[in-house]
Formats: sequence, C-alpha cells, structure tokens
Amino acid sequence: MRGTVTQDTGPGGDAFCLFYDGNTGEIRGINGSGRSPIAQTLDLLEGRGYTAEAPPSPADALNVTVPGAPACWCDTVQLFGSHKLSLREVLSGAVELAEAGFPVAEVTAHHWTKWVAALRDDGKELGGELLIDGHAPRCGQVFRNPTLAQTLKELGERGKPAFYQGRVARAIVDVINQNGGVMNPEDLRGHDSEVIAPISTEYKGVRLWEPPPNSQGLTALLLLNILDNFPLKAAGHNSSDYIHVLAEAVRLALTDARRYLGDPDHVTIPLETLLDKSYSRRRAQRICMDRAMEEVEPGLTAGSDTVYFCVIDSQGNACSFVNSVYMGFGSGLVPKDCGFSLQNRGASFSLRRGHVNCVAGGKRPFHTIIPALLTDSATTPQKPRLLAALGVMGALMQPQGHVQVLLNMLEFGMNPQQALDAPRVYVHYEHKAAQWSLHLEEGVSLEVAEELRRRGHTVSWPITGTLFFSFYTITAGIGCMVFVFILYISMLC
Repeated sequence: MRGTVTQDTGPGGDAFCLFYDGNTGEIRGINGSGRSPIAQTLDLLEGRGYTAEAPPSPADALNVTVPGAPACWCDTVQLFGSHKLSLREVLSGAVELAEAGFPVAEVTAHHWTKWVAALRDDGKELGGELLIDGHAPRCGQVFRNPTLAQTLKELGERGKPAFYQGRVARAIVDVINQNGGVMNPEDLRGHDSEVIAPISTEYKGVRLWEPPPNSQGLTALLLLNILDNFPLKAAGHNSSDYIHVLAEAVRLALTDARRYLGDPDHVTIPLETLLDKSYSRRRAQRICMDRAMEEVEPGLTAGSDTVYFCVIDSQGNACSFVNSVYMGFGSGLVPKDCGFSLQNRGASFSLRRGHVNCVAGGKRPFHTIIPALLTDSATTPQKPRLLAALGVMGALMQPQGHVQVLLNMLEFGMNPQQALDAPRVYVHYEHKAAQWSLHLEEGVSLEVAEELRRRGHTVSWPITGTLFFSFYTITAGIGCMVFVFILYISMLC
C-alpha cells in the first residue's frame, strides 16, 4: 500500500498500530506520529501574520511534522513480528512494486488526479517524481517509482537511521526549509515511536480498544458510552429515532474530543473522568428526542486520506494498522530523489493560544487515524478473547464508522458483512458555515430524512461515493480460522 496508494500513504506520513498477543492476550500498540519542529512556535507563526482565523494553508511547509511511519514500521516488525523475516524481507514486496511498477487502479487514478495540484504548486517542482510526464497516471497506466524503491531498500538494510539521518533526512530538511518551513536535522534525528497502552470501554459484553491521545480513539469510546444509555435496538436500525440519537451522540463526542485531545506530553487529559460511565450518563441527558441541540459545548469545565490494513495469523496474534499522509499527497512537498511526499498533519494544530491542541515546538497534533481491536469483556487474570481487528479509512468518519459497524452487529444481529454493507450516517461540522451537517447514505429512507430535518438537523440525502470511505475488519473464528470482511465504496460517484 505504501507504494500503490501514493496519494494517501507512504514514508512521509504517520502510523498507529494495535497488537493482540495470541499467547498472553496482552494488547499493546505503537504511536507512530511525528512532532512539530522545535522551532515551530505560536510566536513564530504569529510573527508571520498567521492567526487562528487565518492559519497557513493546508499544503504550507509549516504544516509538515516529522514523518513517524518509517520508525513505526521498523518498531512493529521488531516488537510484534515473528522474527522469521528481516525488515529487508518485509519491505521487499514494496521495493519490487516500486521498481517494476504497477498498473494504477481506477480508484487510485481518480484520487491521484483529484489531488495532483498539491504536487504542482509554486516551489514544488520535485512533485514530478510522483507523476508521469507531468500528469497524474491514468487508470491502467504502469507507474514506476525507482527513488521510492531506493529509499525502502536503505530502510530495510539500515533501519531507522537510514531515514532519520543521512541522505533522506537531508532531503527532507532541504525541501521544507526551501519552502518556508523550519525543520532541522535534530528534529528528525530525535524522533522515535512510543509504545502505548490502548484505552477501552465495555459495551454489551464486548470491549473496544483504541489508541490513546494524541489520537482520536477516545472519540469512539465516548460515543459508545453515550449510546449505552439509549434503547437503540427498540428504536430500529436507521429509524429517525436511531439516527437522531446517533447524530446527537456523535456531536457530543466530537466536541469533547476537540476540546480535550492533544499531546499528553504537553497537556493533561482527564481520560479517567471522560471514560467514566457517570460522565456519559450526564452527556446523554443533553439529548432531546424531539429536537436537535442548537449548541454543543464540552462536558467538562476548562481545568483524507488514510490507508488501513489488519491481519490475524495462525497463532491468534492480530495487528490493526493505519498509515496516512493526512490530506491527498499531504503537503505536496517531495524530498529530492526519495519518491514520497511529506504529510501536512500540522494543519490539525490550533493557533488559538491556550487551546489544548495549540501549536508548539516538538508537539504532536490531534490525530485522526485510529486502528481498533475488539475482544470480549474479560479482564485480568482471565485472558480476553480476540473477536476482531477493524478500521476505517477517512478522517472523522473513523470513530463513527467503528461504532456504527459494532452497533449493527451487537444491537441488530447483523453478521460482519451485513454490518459493513448497511447504509451509514456521517456527522460533520462545517467550519465555513459554522453548522453541523448530517449526511445519510443511499438506502436510508426519504421519510427518515424528512423527519430528521423536522427535528432541526441539516440533512444531506441521499449520499453515495467517497464520503463514507471504506471499512475493513477481520473477525477471529474458532481455532485459527479468520474471516475477512471488506466494504470498499466506489470513489467515482
């Protein structure tokens, strides 16, 4: 994927993973997100005329954070791999694809064309490394990326130093600083992944595991906890009552996430309070069945582009993994002779002084990518039983997608494929319009859409295509059997 979905992922992005140990039942993870350059302070940005209302454009070099994905790949193989294959052998397939080339898929060609402007902006002449004769490759064209192959070869042979020191690191620093950024070699040399303890909540006899902040995994858990206070099964799948409660709960969960999620090395995050069931009961009381909330405030006082995969092996081990450069091609900056674009994850920072996610030097921004695992609700000393590895590709749809698929299975008795195929709901805050919008996928009835409008929701219906993104899950069966379920939406609609 790091070679064939170039606009969404690659060495220039970040990654997160969760790992279930089939022998012990222990669940661990890796936070592979990078930090902002040490010199990137709010004072610096304000001195250049930027404000919270007028931040740098998403593709600005100032939004490039240290790419964390390569270190995460190395650490995942080292910590969770079988050690039957070296890192070089693990990367060999990607190297071969980059060298020999691959026919570009229809959906990939569509998105390559959609985001190609990011590679053509002023100062981005090196973006041609990711084009064919200056153009996005067409469906079926063979795209070769020999410079990426070389970068991956070096990573496989020398590990993390091959990326964070030497040739690649110099090329990253050069292209960023030539375009107005402030990254220096020490920012790259000092990067490392963080081994994390996932956070979780229990719902209807199962436990959902998500990565902790700075990721938005907390959002999915907050959402489940709020929904646990409502008779969803009695409401009926995709009924007006069901979607109304779901949409209102999403608004509450997203509002809390935006208010409290940041880099735990820089801010104190009240995780224990936020995940307490009594807190979710208080939040649930905000929801009125007859009318959408006019304003949504945080519950405590002050105090897209992604690629996902999962695997379960014959030993019962499971890995849930997400990799992303954020927006299409990220910043659009391509380090010379490296074969990848740099992410623009720094666009998630706030320029509002005092905000939990306010930009600062050496800080990790609020992060959308969240791999997830599902187990039964057993606690130590009993080993939790793995039920599934799951993930969604697509920004703020990720926690909403996790929860909707679980509800489809747990509340409405759907099998995993039915749960993935069922029409979905996407709640989004439109910043320019300063309003919440509720998007209903094709398959939700007109009568339901009209009733939701009557209750005060701003409804878009029917929606098809890329808005709801794709969802992947592997469920663990008896013994070593696993079942793979995929929903991949046509992105040409």
